[in-house]
Amino acid sequence: MSKGIDRKDFLKTSALTGLGLSMAPFSIAEGKDDRTVSLGFLGVGSRGTSHLNGMLNRDDVEIKAILDPNPDNLNRALDLVEEAGQERPEGYSKEEEYIDLCERDDLDGVIIASPWRFHAQQAVAAMENGKYAGVEVPAGLTIEECWQLVRTSERTGMPCMMLENVCYRRDVLAVLNMVREGLFGEMIHARCGYQHDLTPFIFNKDLEFGPGTGSVSSWRTEHYTKRNGDHYPTHGIGPVAHWLDINRGNRFVKLTSNATKARGLESHIEYYGGEDHPNEDVDWQTGDVITTTITTANGETIIVTLDTTLPRPYSLGFRAQGTNGLWELERDAVHIRGRSEQHQWEEFGKYQDEFDSILWKKMEKQAEGSGHGGMDFFVRNAFVESIKRGVNTPMDAYDAASWSVIFPLSENSIAKGGAPVEFPDFTGGQWLRNEPIFHTNGEY
Repeated sequence: MSKGIDRKDFLKTSALTGLGLSMAPFSIAEGKDDRTVSLGFLGVGSRGTSHLNGMLNRDDVEIKAILDPNPDNLNRALDLVEEAGQERPEGYSKEEEYIDLCERDDLDGVIIASPWRFHAQQAVAAMENGKYAGVEVPAGLTIEECWQLVRTSERTGMPCMMLENVCYRRDVLAVLNMVREGLFGEMIHARCGYQHDLTPFIFNKDLEFGPGTGSVSSWRTEHYTKRNGDHYPTHGIGPVAHWLDINRGNRFVKLTSNATKARGLESHIEYYGGEDHPNEDVDWQTGDVITTTITTANGETIIVTLDTTLPRPYSLGFRAQGTNGLWELERDAVHIRGRSEQHQWEEFGKYQDEFDSILWKKMEKQAEGSGHGGMDFFVRNAFVESIKRGVNTPMDAYDAASWSVIFPLSENSIAKGGAPVEFPDFTGGQWLRNEPIFHTNGEY
């Protein structure tokens, strides 16, 4: 690692725990927070460019290498780094050169914002070469890819952090504090999802973040034509997993998934283009509304909804419910026994103030303008600060695997008529002893 971070000491300390990266890691290199972190980027389309700009706003990060096979993307990114006052990074223009980038000895970590199909293999390559892997969502598309992430992280001692920004939403962090303070009593049920009309993005390659950035239609649309499952569960399930201590005293046990018929994209085509639309003959596979019910080892249930191909406003549909009350995002309201009037909702605002995250209190100004209402700053900050301290990331390979695997598991359940499908235990039983590591140190 650059700037004196001792990777051998980090690996040795990780091995000495006897439990790999499942232990709370925040004492490995305490106080080593004044270093400069060197990063490489794999993919600088719309999302990768957002991360690049965010990292260039920090004075403790330097960008050494960037890969993108789209020459416009690559050159724009290289220019951005140079315009920020740093030396022009080395550029890589071929997909297979991700190995060369990961093998560089001047990088501490790699940000992976390439199309989904590359995420797991590139994260594995980063860890194999002693780099922290910061991978966009989802981290893996198959059960085996999820296992590869876990096994590689355990074997190499290198962290893999899925950059799930919604875990840092200000309201869901306040709810996490409420859960940990026992305000909801014993947790019973949660709801979440990704409910967002993506039809304009699916069909228009130049819509998202302007032309030439490689928008979702250049690769995401393919999944709607080939797979019928919840292929974007992590924005919702990430915060819920923290509320329910998944992989740390609890785990996902099984799921059942059902899909409606797939008519939304066809209806969009008929409405906007009819027979002249270039996608008129596409056979869409992903159901318009996919509903997944997850059960946990501790007896809670979770309902996860994917709804991205019908006209609707955006919503993540969060709900946290326990023996003492509940919070619903749609209402922006709570009901807490002993606090709320019987059968009445209370506005969430005063609870937001009372249980606000210490991260937001300390760094709200720094987060302004960083993307997605400030969430992007916090997820990037957590990745960088973990590297500087030489510790595990607050969301690790077990989280990346457990949340991402919902896609292939839901696909399997739907194919079997909604039959129950078991979750792999990626922790190998360590979930019974693991302590929470997310949002526990007040810093990241």
